[in-house]
Amino acid sequence: MTDKQTTHAIHFQDARNLSRIKDNSVDLVVTSPPYPMISMWDQIFAQQNKDIATHLKKEDGLNAYKAMHCELSRVWKEVDRVLKQGGIACINIGDATRTLKGEFRLYPNHSPVIERFLSLGFDSLPTILWRKETNAPNKFMGSGMLPVGAYVTLEHERILIFRKKQKRSFSSAQEKENRMQSAFFYPERNKWFSDVWDDIKGAPQNIDKQGIRKRSGAYPLELPYRLINMFSVKGDTVLDPFLGTGTTTAAAIITGRNSVGVEKDKQFKPLINKSMLVAVQQAERVLQQRISRYVDFIEQRESAGKMCKYKNTFYSFPVVTKQEQKICFEIPVKTTQNKKQDFLVTHTFFAYK
Repeated sequence: MTDKQTTHAIHFQDARNLSRIKDNSVDLVVTSPPYPMISMWDQIFAQQNKDIATHLKKEDGLNAYKAMHCELSRVWKEVDRVLKQGGIACINIGDATRTLKGEFRLYPNHSPVIERFLSLGFDSLPTILWRKETNAPNKFMGSGMLPVGAYVTLEHERILIFRKKQKRSFSSAQEKENRMQSAFFYPERNKWFSDVWDDIKGAPQNIDKQGIRKRSGAYPLELPYRLINMFSVKGDTVLDPFLGTGTTTAAAIITGRNSVGVEKDKQFKPLINKSMLVAVQQAERVLQQRISRYVDFIEQRESAGKMCKYKNTFYSFPVVTKQEQKICFEIPVKTTQNKKQDFLVTHTFFAYK
């Protein structure tokens, strides 16, 4: 199998105007925007729209919330422009709770995002609830043990999934072969396509600079890694219009996809560069663990008397379904930059040990 190369472009610009990205050039969007009405992102929204600062100063939560989503809606319009027909958009967003003028209330951030994508003509697909672990002993809010002023704790975020127009097709023999090689394993299908993810912990924010630490809410690598494997094939282009520390780009590198990352704040540049280098270093561990988990699953399955009919062409271990026969992985081994300062990553066949 010959070596392959993927390209990873980083643009430092406002996500509300993705002018450097061509129409219908992106296969998948995976992102997590700033969450409206979460105080750590107030300043970002206020800089985009002076009315937001005014609403927050007056503690007018509802109008601040609406104005923040108007700014995000401009990004979703650009996502619609650059995404191919049949492409998928995955938006990780959490709802917010906040007390203003002495009143505690929920701001359901997922709702305006769904409404906006529907207005753009997207099909809304089943949502994933990402349930985060919360260990705080004082997590219950409100009146404690007394009705009726206690509040349900907010311990999950949503991954909203949208498809642009018709379902994507794979027509040529080459497209079909690449799709087969990009398949996922049987137990991965069962876990990944569940509507509740409770096995992914939130990412520690290991950022030294205090200013950007207060503006970063990076998700863990496993989250974009799953979504990219679920909703794209090798060689596709993945966009993250709110790149932050570069986690989506790192996942694209490990999965053998191309990527475009957009980030407004240039202070994140060293962290993005570091994420790409770490992705190359971590890829062997990620792929080794992924295949090892499957091999263990197969051994347990056959020990229970459930023998497999098929065998993987590239790795020779048994597989449950015919669709898993041609799964193969490429590992990133070298990173360079071209004249445009895009990162070029060379991938070679991953030999499972």
